Amino acid sequence: MIAMVRTTSDNKDFGHLVIQLDAYLKILDGEDHGFYAQFNKSNLLKNALVCYENEVAVGIGAYKEYDSETAEIKRMYTLPEHRGKGIAKAILAELELWAKEEGYKFAILETGYLQKDAIGLYQKLGYEITENFGQYIGVENSVCMKKII
Repeated sequence: MIAMVRTTSDNKDFGHLVIQLDAYLKILDGEDHGFYAQFNKSNLLKNALVCYENEVAVGIGAYKEYDSETAEIKRMYTLPEHRGKGIAKAILAELELWAKEEGYKFAILETGYLQKDAIGLYQKLGYEITENFGQYIGVENSVCMKKII
């Protein structure tokens, strides 16, 4: 059974999965990891989500305000052994719903160009590649995406 829990970044299960996400990204990002890590601080996120399968935390996601109309999706991660079950899709849908409930009209996100599966998932769910925003302007390895929610 899948359960979504709206929480904050103080949640211990969220924190545990962030550690695994950061370890995964350190390998994937290689030499660029330090640059990206500075923008992926997970403390103080007031809109964090933990997905549980049979009471075990298997995925996370979060968002923060980018501007008054836009929520930036952050920290999307599903444990490798639980991928392919629709968990990331469910997490993203719940984050979009939550952001919409709080009055946001758009969702944006950034991912690395090497994360082909993530890019494909986001495109399948209605995100379109857009110009790089904020700190990602001019960063060739970043893929920024946007969706009307």
